[in-house]
Amino acid sequence: MMLRETLIAMRDLPRLREISAVLLKHGLGEFVQRLRLPAAMEKAGEWFNLRLPDSSQAIPTPIRVRLAFEELGPTFIKLGQILSTRVDMFAPEWINEFEKLQNTVPPIPAAQLGPYLQQVLGQAPETLFASFDMVPIGSASIAQVHRATLSDGTQVVVKLRRPGIVQKVDADLRILAYLAHLVELEFPDARRYSPSDIVGQFTRSLKRELDLAAEARNMTRFAHDFADDPHIRIPRVHWDYTRSDVNVQDFVDGHSATPVSALQQAGLDPVVLAERGADAVLKMILLNGCFHADPHPGNVLFLADNRIAFIDFGMVGRLSHKRRDQIVDLLAAVAKRDEHAMLSVLIDWTGSAPVDEEQFAEDIGEMFFQYDNVPLKDLNISQLINDIMALIRNHGVLLPPDMALLFKAFITLEGLGRQLNPDFQLIDHLTPFVRQLVLARYRPEALLKRGRETLGEGLSMLSSLPGDLIRLARDIKHGKFRINLDLKRLEQFGHQLDKSVNRLTMGIVTGCLIIGSSIVMTVKGGPTLFGLPLFGFLGFMVAFLNSLWLIWSIWLAGKQTR
Repeated sequence: MMLRETLIAMRDLPRLREISAVLLKHGLGEFVQRLRLPAAMEKAGEWFNLRLPDSSQAIPTPIRVRLAFEELGPTFIKLGQILSTRVDMFAPEWINEFEKLQNTVPPIPAAQLGPYLQQVLGQAPETLFASFDMVPIGSASIAQVHRATLSDGTQVVVKLRRPGIVQKVDADLRILAYLAHLVELEFPDARRYSPSDIVGQFTRSLKRELDLAAEARNMTRFAHDFADDPHIRIPRVHWDYTRSDVNVQDFVDGHSATPVSALQQAGLDPVVLAERGADAVLKMILLNGCFHADPHPGNVLFLADNRIAFIDFGMVGRLSHKRRDQIVDLLAAVAKRDEHAMLSVLIDWTGSAPVDEEQFAEDIGEMFFQYDNVPLKDLNISQLINDIMALIRNHGVLLPPDMALLFKAFITLEGLGRQLNPDFQLIDHLTPFVRQLVLARYRPEALLKRGRETLGEGLSMLSSLPGDLIRLARDIKHGKFRINLDLKRLEQFGHQLDKSVNRLTMGIVTGCLIIGSSIVMTVKGGPTLFGLPLFGFLGFMVAFLNSLWLIWSIWLAGKQTR
């Protein structure tokens, strides 16, 4: 912890001061005080005048946090966007504010753009491209996008990472890791949310998003997955020009989802577009196990002949076969209104978090009671997910990050579908995929594959068992056999026990001194002080001092535990 504070103080103190000032500006001074940020900055040799604004502010806290994140820049905007996927942690009013975070920023100044393009591309853009528009068509916190034309006439977009953004993000990520640690220390109720783990997940996600070549690899994978679907288009990546700081891909000229009347005027059918978009995303999730995690209207374009193009693959979710099976089990439990089957899946997702399973099952049953008379075809998936998330929040458990991202994608997808078609029902499109997955699970070849895997694991365990037993016997013979017990707070308990034994020993010694001194007082003769036997008097004085130390130690220990 001391090393971390030193690094923050030495390298990132100006940014830490800026973060504290922005939080104070938006009425989040209590958070700054609880984290002891002013004290940390004083230790680094910097004084910070802490002036808390009036606490009686009418603006709700979620709005103030969103405004602070917007002012703090790209890292915090991206953090808010990641937090908007954690519907298992935050109430709807928080999610709504996080979803409003926009990362539109001014473009790179024209005077810097030319030299930077030369540095990134290796040569001047006018020699590398047949044409290059120096005015960007989009400018975000991490990258900006330019139109260009290749020498063969292909229309492309050049996605260019902003200069210096990696260093700025790295500094913010160090500070966020530091703040997450402080939150765990100062806010006991927040520990169950594992802030350090969330920051770790966010760090990995943002590092991938900063790598434009990683986004290009995602696009190549999705293009392969939809190579046989004439209704879905993924922009082609031009790898000769693409690397970590630049991504060159085909330009897609399409319509956005709003307004719907513009789509109709262009000869497109919003109902067909909603159906094809839903089927495409569900195929990503349930069949391919890799999905576009942010299918909002800005990342979906509609083309002629009711085709759909997906763009911006910086945020991608991944699902293992096990996760996909669990989704099928969850949807089957919803269809059958089976709270015990649903509880089993949710308990698997919550991991080792302590849960009152009996109360959890009862609450699930109450939730299902609301849907008793609702036909499956009329089930609102977004509302159901929000109800499940509220249930999870009430029981203080968390979803795995991949599932939180998935549920957020479901909610976004259903919202986009209903924007195109007010009668859109996501459950109508989910049902065929679930049926397909259930049938695939019990096909003879699937059963045979699982049987072979289970048999292989069993044989592997049996073949390694003799060696394991030999090593165990050898360790026991040589006295190397140990049992490691991982008991929470064992070290702290040991320190407390040590202090208690010390106080007990001091109390016994004090009692012995009092008894011994009392006996000495009755013995006549020997040196005296103030007319009293000297050794008896000294014994009483030492016992008195020991008593004062014991009283002080007990009082101090009680104060520290409050």
